[in-house]
Amino acid sequence: MLPSFKFKLPFLKNHLFAPLYTSLAILTVLLLGQEALSFMVEASEQENVDLVNRRQEVKREGEHLLGAILEEKIALRDYAMNRDNSNLKSYRIGEDKFRNSIASLSELVQEDSLQIKQIDEIRTFYARWQVQLTQKVLDGSLSLNDLVKQDSVEPLKVSVRSILDHEKKLLEEHEQRLNLLNQIDIGLSGFNIIVVLAGVGINILLMRRRIEFPLKQLTEIGQSWGAGQLDAQFNYLSPDEIGRLTEVLNAMARDIGSRQERIQQRNQHLEDLIGTLSHDLRTPLLANRSTLDAILGGAFGPVNDTLKELLKEYRLANNDLLKLLETLLDISRYEAGLSQILNREPLNWEKIFGRVISSNHAVTKNKCQLLQKIPPSLPVVYGDIVEIRRVLQNLLDNAVQVSEPGKRVCLEVKAINSQQVEICVHDEGPGIPDRDKDKLFYRFVQGRGRRGKAGLGLYLCRQIVEAHKGTIRVESKVGKGTRFCFTLPVQEVRSRLDSKQKQEETTCLK
Repeated sequence: MLPSFKFKLPFLKNHLFAPLYTSLAILTVLLLGQEALSFMVEASEQENVDLVNRRQEVKREGEHLLGAILEEKIALRDYAMNRDNSNLKSYRIGEDKFRNSIASLSELVQEDSLQIKQIDEIRTFYARWQVQLTQKVLDGSLSLNDLVKQDSVEPLKVSVRSILDHEKKLLEEHEQRLNLLNQIDIGLSGFNIIVVLAGVGINILLMRRRIEFPLKQLTEIGQSWGAGQLDAQFNYLSPDEIGRLTEVLNAMARDIGSRQERIQQRNQHLEDLIGTLSHDLRTPLLANRSTLDAILGGAFGPVNDTLKELLKEYRLANNDLLKLLETLLDISRYEAGLSQILNREPLNWEKIFGRVISSNHAVTKNKCQLLQKIPPSLPVVYGDIVEIRRVLQNLLDNAVQVSEPGKRVCLEVKAINSQQVEICVHDEGPGIPDRDKDKLFYRFVQGRGRRGKAGLGLYLCRQIVEAHKGTIRVESKVGKGTRFCFTLPVQEVRSRLDSKQKQEETTCLK
């Protein structure tokens, strides 16, 4: 009995491919998760690139900002020294650069409240610087020495540096997160590979248990059924498709077994009836034949020609009935196991063929040309001479009966291999249609050209050949003749006889 697997999900338990469906679902979820994580990694990488680019822009604008302050400082200093209006123009240019840079910085860090606070501090410092220094320089209330002492942009540098440091910190944090996502993605890829390989292995094991093993057992059970052992049952208890198929096939086997048993019982009753009738009818028919022979022989006085012809017809009909009854009795004996009491001895094919041909000549008056082919060396075959001659006589009589006068009918024996000898009867008659070939070796089937007979001859031939552990077959083409062949095993009986002889010698020695 094959082990059955239990699934927690009832709707999967009834499906043959439930493990495959489950593993595919798990694999799909894992692949979708990996794809989602890969999308997050790509988005994070893009965000990291944007952060790097923004940091570069912030750094560039911060440098522009410091450069603008320095330019303004230099212009104020030169103006305080020589009062040249061109220095005021340079100062205004630097002032415009500062405003542009501070606007760009504000736009770059507009989503970061800490950065916006730093920008506000820079604006405050710049406004205070203009009030405390620029206005005083322009109206002449601040001397050059006082300008040098009071003018310092160090707080502005500190604020810009704080903005750059904050951007650097954000970039480092994002790179750490990106590295973590990359590691997770790599780990998930490795995990998926392991899961896929494990899933493949588990699925192969489960599929073998759920499909290969049951089908292998089903094949073995089918072979047993084909050999006639219908009591063999397919033991696979599972609610899946193979389990339901098992129930159907087992039910069919039980039903067929019951039908065969009933058929065998009916056949046995019929065979018993035929055997009984044949035995009971044989005695009065033998008595009738003896009486007819006596009348024809003149034991009861002279018989005129008309009555003699009529009595001869009665005698032929009586002989046909006797032959039919003898055939039925022989079939009954073979079906009851006559093969156990066959008289097995070495077969002399020259004598067997000669006796069969002589018997046929006596009946058919040399109607056909009867040929025989016997090779000079043949392996020894053991069998019942009378029964084998009976098979050949039946096949030869049938071949001559369907052949036209003057046609050839050949009897041939040859060795197929070291284990078998084949005996064939080949005629040049009309042949047998393919649809009739398979029916010839069954009871009550009439062969070619044997209308009105019981159709038991070839069936008896099959019984005799199979009792000798051989096989019989027919080869035929319509219009080109027919070839009946049967095989006999080589030395099988010799070994049995040797074994029996050794047992007898051992018994005598004791």
